[in-house]
Amino acid sequence: MTESKVPEGLRYTKSHEWVRVEGDVATVGITDHAQSQLTDIVFVDLPTGNKSVALGGTVLSLESVKTVADVYAPGPGTVSESNAELKTHPELINQDPYGRGWLFRVKLSGPIDPELLDAAAYRAHLASGA
Repeated sequence: MTESKVPEGLRYTKSHEWVRVEGDVATVGITDHAQSQLTDIVFVDLPTGNKSVALGGTVLSLESVKTVADVYAPGPGTVSESNAELKTHPELINQDPYGRGWLFRVKLSGPIDPELLDAAAYRAHLASGA
């Protein structure tokens, strides 16, 4: 098995999302590990703008050739933007999960999940087989 890419400077969930917080906006995507487990992603059910989300609430679903997976909010707030490019090019999630394959942005109205992992902790989480 090849080792998944885990960039520094991001926070990670145990359910394999990555989060980049800039001010009061959190950008969310799925990790390299998650996209490799899902295999080819064929559809993204993008949220509409201004959707209110709760910490840990489902924001969108990803469909792959294997399964459907939910993606969760890292904190409470409102979806401020979705990656519209994924409507016609969902494969960007597989090709560039930390770049062009980002999923959505949330304007936070409260604190992010205190259990988010840093890169080292997420690598340890992956190594544990979780």
